Order: sequence, then C-alpha cells, then structure tokens
Amino acid sequence: MLGVDPAAAGATGYGVIESDGRRCRMLRFGALRATRKGPEHFPERLREIHAMLAALIEEFQPHGVAVESVFTALNIKTALRLAEVRGVVLLAAAQQGIPVCSYSPREVKASVAGYGNAAKEQMQLMVRALLGMSETPEPADAADALAVALCHVQAAQFRARLGAGATRPEAEPESAPSLRTPRSRGAASRIL
Repeated sequence: MLGVDPAAAGATGYGVIESDGRRCRMLRFGALRATRKGPEHFPERLREIHAMLAALIEEFQPHGVAVESVFTALNIKTALRLAEVRGVVLLAAAQQGIPVCSYSPREVKASVAGYGNAAKEQMQLMVRALLGMSETPEPADAADALAVALCHVQAAQFRARLGAGATRPEAEPESAPSLRTPRSRGAASRIL
C-alpha cells in the first residue's frame, strides 16, 4: 500500500507499507520537498511528484494508493493547488491501473490515533507503534503518509469483514432462553 500526503507548498509525504492481515510493516517512507519555490516553478514540482510516485509504484507494485483528501477549510488558492497535486497522484496510479482511495484528515486521525483531532506528534507516535518502528518517522509529512496507508489497510480489513459477514449462509435463528424465571418475574417486569 502506498500512502500519500499531498502538499501544495510544503513537502509531499509518501509511505509504503505491507500487511499480512494482522500486522503492518513499513517498507519505505520520506517526503519530496520543492526544489524551487514560487508559482512559476509549480509545474516542475508536479512533474517531480509524478516521477517520484511512478518510481515508487514501479518498485513496490502496491495493490492500492491511499491519498489524503483536500481539507475544505483551506483558502481557495491553496485548495486548488492541492487539488492539482492530488490530480498528479491519481494520474500516477491510473497509469498503472492501481485503485486509489481518498480519506479525510479526520478519518485518518480517527483510524490511526482513535481521535479525529489528534496532534501531529500523537500521530507520529501512533504510526511508530503500529508499524513497530524503532524511531519516530520524520518528517511529519512522511508520518502522515504512513498514517494514510494504515488508515486504508484498516478500512479494507473492515470492508472485508463486512463482506464476509454478508456472504455467510443465514443461520437458523436460535430461540433465546427466557430471561425470566419464576423467582425473578416481578424484578424483570420492573426493569423492562
């Protein structure tokens, strides 16, 4: 699984993990910083992000790509730039026929840290613990990308469990034993 934390101005984080169904293991993580700043260099930045993702996809051949969705409280200019970066992520995955799932920042935080408003430091510590890493992943953008990948793995496992439950043959309904015994009839009727 390849997780991506896209950034319009800062570093775009990436994280590659694998899962055996019970445990996840980090394979690689990092962040691509802009080599040159300024709006005139933004197309070059998009090309660099695409090249990096294409190389990661080629090397690791992930079954999916998970990307953090655009945070709606951003100003419109930043939101549009971020959407352009996300478009490059989607393109890199589509060129290799890899499915992409998007998760909001709150979904990622709730899935990984158990709290949708978790701080960056808390997310880094949870990513470290869940992946059994000896050191806290730095920079925070890379830790966020690993968190997005973990969120996707957990969501996929949840969907698989739901699907397995839906495809099980229907069992005969069991008759529930009576909760009332002759001695507790009065007490049970007061509780109900």
